[in-house]
Amino acid sequence: MPADILLIKKHLSQIGEPLHNLFSASGSIVEVEAGSEILREGQSVKVIPIVLHGLVKVFTRFEDKELLLYYIQPSESCVMSFLAGIKNQPSRIFAQAEEKTTLLLLPSQKVEQWITAYPQLNNLFYDLYNNRYSELIDTLHQLIFQKLDARLYDYLREKIRITGKPTLDIRHRIIALDLGTSREVITRVLKKLEREGKIRQTADGIQLT
Repeated sequence: MPADILLIKKHLSQIGEPLHNLFSASGSIVEVEAGSEILREGQSVKVIPIVLHGLVKVFTRFEDKELLLYYIQPSESCVMSFLAGIKNQPSRIFAQAEEKTTLLLLPSQKVEQWITAYPQLNNLFYDLYNNRYSELIDTLHQLIFQKLDARLYDYLREKIRITGKPTLDIRHRIIALDLGTSREVITRVLKKLEREGKIRQTADGIQLT
């Protein structure tokens, strides 16, 4: 069954009518629950996801440590999946639904053909690549130059901005995984930020003050 073309047009209006029709004919729309694995390291990338609704986090893992690389928001795709898919290489990242998410899945072989024929699609992924590159540079700077309390505060502020939720209902363990540290360290740093008046921890979650 063709993918919902009205939903595609709503979130990808910039790519134009011909691509809307191709995406609808060749793609499929799926809903995944929060916490669902979308892509894992080493997996062959047969489809390239575009987020229509919800939020996906992309991260890397080494032994028992994880590091958040970036989020994929509505109308965006995963650049790492795109590159792996069109080059027929295994994935080098993990992707997981941060909340209930609606995805448009496009066959990677067809996307490779379309980016040559349709400059709008090439521009879409070029812009995404530029944004992701800037975010990765920011992450690298944080790891090298920022103390953990500053990284944690920036993490909370960005997560509130992306989700649009003033209160973050998130476990310390999840924050620790995203920042590549331990739950005990995160708990200690959160208490420090709270003493400094930067955050408030309530029964509902974490708020910025």
